[in-house]
Amino acid sequence: MNKQEFNEILDFAIDREKEAVEFYRSLQQEAKFADQINMLKELEAMEMGHIIVIEKLRQTGARPEDIQRTPNLMISEYLTADAESLDMSYQSILIRAMKREENSFKLYSEMSVKFPDAEISTLFRRLAADEAKHKLTFEKLYDDWMSAGN
Repeated sequence: MNKQEFNEILDFAIDREKEAVEFYRSLQQEAKFADQINMLKELEAMEMGHIIVIEKLRQTGARPEDIQRTPNLMISEYLTADAESLDMSYQSILIRAMKREENSFKLYSEMSVKFPDAEISTLFRRLAADEAKHKLTFEKLYDDWMSAGN
């Protein structure tokens, strides 16, 4: 993989994170309560943090030993609701976030096997692993919320 290909992949990933930032910003406009707005601002900040992580990959590269395995609670996979049609409840916001991270994970995982180049595959696997961590964060929040009897 040459430097240009590497940077194009990172630019693609950064664009996806920027879309997520805009997604959470737009949801803030729909939110009706201060707590919802604050949570959505936290999610927006988390996505902006992901951009920083991806930018760091530009300097360090992606190494197989940096790819961490993340447990999958499989919560979002079992939820069949159309995330885009949900209301602005706490539960719905978490479902939307889980589904968004799940889709990013799937995309990067699929891309990792489509490219025979080992470096490109490693980079996509690293991006997928990061998305799996993000998804786990939302799944834990959702699980805690459900366990509290909601």
